[in-house]
Amino acid sequence: MLHIVACIKQVPDTKVAKINPKTNTIDRASAPAILNPYDAHAVEEAVRLKKKYGGVVSVLTMGPPQAVKAIRKCIELGTDEGYMISDRAFAGADTLATSYALAKALEKMARKQPIDLVICGKMTIDGDTGQVGPGIARRLNIPPLTGVNKVVEINKEKGYAIVHRKLEDGYEVVKSTLPCLFTVEKEINDISFAPLPNMIKAARYQPTIWTADDLENVDRKQLGLKGSPTIVSKIWTPPKPKGGEMLEGTAEEKVEQLLSIMLAKKELFPS
Repeated sequence: MLHIVACIKQVPDTKVAKINPKTNTIDRASAPAILNPYDAHAVEEAVRLKKKYGGVVSVLTMGPPQAVKAIRKCIELGTDEGYMISDRAFAGADTLATSYALAKALEKMARKQPIDLVICGKMTIDGDTGQVGPGIARRLNIPPLTGVNKVVEINKEKGYAIVHRKLEDGYEVVKSTLPCLFTVEKEINDISFAPLPNMIKAARYQPTIWTADDLENVDRKQLGLKGSPTIVSKIWTPPKPKGGEMLEGTAEEKVEQLLSIMLAKKELFPS
């Protein structure tokens, strides 16, 4: 029986989020918190693999207490269990510290039930780094398969997985030993509608919550802000693009005007 763990994150909806002009950081209060879209596809794929091969899907996140909502969303999508690590010690974590904390949580989960596969979204929309998944794999010493857009086969008895990895001009077929970690693209699947029984279960669901003290063999110097060598010096909102220019006259006159504009901006013939 497969044990699949989907690592997820609750993020601000960047479509409506604003930048705080004083701190130059995302004003998280300006936007609703949602399940990271890439992670939703990771959860969907985990549930589909469970239905195909049998097993259990757990979900894991690190975040503040309100991140429970993201876990409940995953329960709606069909996951079986939810785990969250939440502690002030995790605050301010960059991708290095985040992958360390999640790896420690996965080790604790694996002692209860061995993990065959970890699935993450390609990246989070509030960071766009794509570093946490590979970072977890490195710390757990398991193969990372990034950019997965199709799972061909999972064979637990023989201990391998076969997937397609997205490339710029196509895809490559990769075979890996189990356990391993996938980071998945959005096109790997379409998100299913949650059935009513799952929604009822999710509304009442209480995940397992661990603090830093609950994790074993943790080096606190690698947690949170202390364990984060990355420093963001400044974030700013890009200026709005200027409006276009209206061309008037005949077709020939419009062509002449367009060429004049492009030549003036040196876009056609840079020096």
